[in-house]
Amino acid sequence: MFNCAIVKRPCKNMINGLTKAGLGKPDYQLALYQHSNYVDALEQCGVNVTVLDADENFPDSTFIEDAALCTPKCAVITNPGAESRKGETDSVYQSLQKFYESIEFIKFPGNLDAGDVMMVGDHYYIGISGRTNKDGAEQLITILNKYGMTGSTVELNSMLHLKSGTAYLENNFMLLAGEFINKQEFDKFNKITVEPEETYAANSIWVNEKIIIPAGYLKTQKKVEDAGYEVITVDVSEFRKLDGGISCLSLRF
Repeated sequence: MFNCAIVKRPCKNMINGLTKAGLGKPDYQLALYQHSNYVDALEQCGVNVTVLDADENFPDSTFIEDAALCTPKCAVITNPGAESRKGETDSVYQSLQKFYESIEFIKFPGNLDAGDVMMVGDHYYIGISGRTNKDGAEQLITILNKYGMTGSTVELNSMLHLKSGTAYLENNFMLLAGEFINKQEFDKFNKITVEPEETYAANSIWVNEKIIIPAGYLKTQKKVEDAGYEVITVDVSEFRKLDGGISCLSLRF
């Protein structure tokens, strides 16, 4: 169960954020509205939400998940793979000091975006992607082992992050899209497969027995509901324009 979440307000400079989506520039005012609704959804799940101020120096900093990994035993400050995002970790570190006694760091030459890290109990799957390299993954596994947890790597071919196409929904259910559907690493789970036209919906989150998924993906929503989950939908269209999704917008612990 999660008790807390940390989010970071979008900045006006988000319109200059990194993207390969080809969906145009985000509408800043609409993004603020959608972000507020996202916070409401987290609160509906029973977590206390800390909202950090926007930072105009970092256009992508609202995607706070990439800057840190929050485990039950420690927090890990990452070293984001995109050069323009490396400074985002400073404010996240400051905020996590209020919640964690043990904070570890991923260091150069390791790169790690926590959007590439998926928690399944005490085990963490780590995507090797354009943003996370093997050195960063190995550093994380060493840290996890130090605290009695484990990790393993998953090679990515096309998706930005591991959690762009996977979400662990607890109770042995895994939401999977695209290249991950047939990955043998996930064969032991009950697979909920996402149709190609709804790939974006694979980036969803479990929060205290509820599933928050992006609005408008009715096939995926029905599959998740049929698996026995209560679903909350949130429109995050403006964040999708920056390759970001539901999980990217919060740290949950």
